[in-house]
Amino acid sequence: MFKKAFATAAAILAVFALSTCYTADTAPTVISTLEGRPPSDAIVLFDGSGLAEWEQTDGAAPTWTVKNGSLTVSKGPIKTKREFGDLQIHLEFSLPAPPKGKDQDRGNSGIYIQGNYEVQILDSYENETYYDGQCGAIYKIAPPLVNANRPPGLWQTYDIIFRAPVIDAKGSVTKKANVIVLQNGVLVQDHVEVVPTGGRMGSTESAKGPIMLQDHNHPVKFRNIWVREL
Repeated sequence: MFKKAFATAAAILAVFALSTCYTADTAPTVISTLEGRPPSDAIVLFDGSGLAEWEQTDGAAPTWTVKNGSLTVSKGPIKTKREFGDLQIHLEFSLPAPPKGKDQDRGNSGIYIQGNYEVQILDSYENETYYDGQCGAIYKIAPPLVNANRPPGLWQTYDIIFRAPVIDAKGSVTKKANVIVLQNGVLVQDHVEVVPTGGRMGSTESAKGPIMLQDHNHPVKFRNIWVREL
């Protein structure tokens, strides 16, 4: 009797699950994801052809060098003209080779989400530094789960999922920003709550903000930068 009742209940649950799958209100949006190209719904911020999406933090034209499809750090940080909330971010970076310096003075840069939260860029390949300041760290907040760095001179990737802070009508943060980071396809930050980090554009958190790339006096290169709004 028990076996029969169990089988009947299982059958009902299976039918319910099947009907749920086929009665969703809307189908997922279709996007194309061709190999080597950004998704069709991505906003391309840098494809090697120019800096139309970027400006200096004071609004002036960017001075960074574009050559052979890559962007090299020059005088002063740059930021996007657009502001973003929840995001998927992809960028590729290459650190100077042969390497020069050590600790923090070696291939140092960073990506600041909303101009506030830094995912550190640093040559951490056989280069010791404090753990929450190495490549893949949320600077001075969370060290990476693993050191996934490639040797300097090779291209590396960051893929970041960012959830913006929730701000109430009084401007207070009711839910902190949250970050997931994959470096070279390896999970290095897993749903980490973040607050504004050192070197940020400003201390005020908001629902939207620009992406900033840091100048830390090292000729770090970037390419293939795109985002998807979530």
